[in-house]
Amino acid sequence: MIDKNVVTKAVEEWLAKGDYYLVDVEMTADDRIVIEIDHADGVWIEDCADLSRHLQESLGDELGDYELEVGSAGIGQPFKVIQQYRNHIGKEVEVLQKNGQKLQGLLKEVSEDGSRFTVSVKEKQQVEGKKRPVLVDVDKTFGLDEVKYCKYQLNFK
Repeated sequence: MIDKNVVTKAVEEWLAKGDYYLVDVEMTADDRIVIEIDHADGVWIEDCADLSRHLQESLGDELGDYELEVGSAGIGQPFKVIQQYRNHIGKEVEVLQKNGQKLQGLLKEVSEDGSRFTVSVKEKQQVEGKKRPVLVDVDKTFGLDEVKYCKYQLNFK
């Protein structure tokens, strides 16, 4: 049985030669190794194939009977690493808070240490001199421990 740390180290060797970053390494109960990588400009199938070949060469017989699956972090899937937040600054995201409240807005910034992020959302507020509430941009800052997920919001407009 191969150790997850051995697989992760081999992946990081390949990642060191480019701008890709590791999102996740999962070893499933049904003998699959699922590796997710990402890049600010997206992931090409050729790069996934190259990483797969690198792992087969590096790990050889250690892979044994494992099925190896290399792919990109899925669009519309929750962010798993802080680099995904940084890559989506200026884009629409969906946030599900731990209290169950869901909101959508523009990801504005991520703290230097990666523990917090800010989303600009539209809220109705009463403005002096107006009879009805109007939509205004409001910045909301969340700690990573305050949300169930944050993910890129596909927009077909």
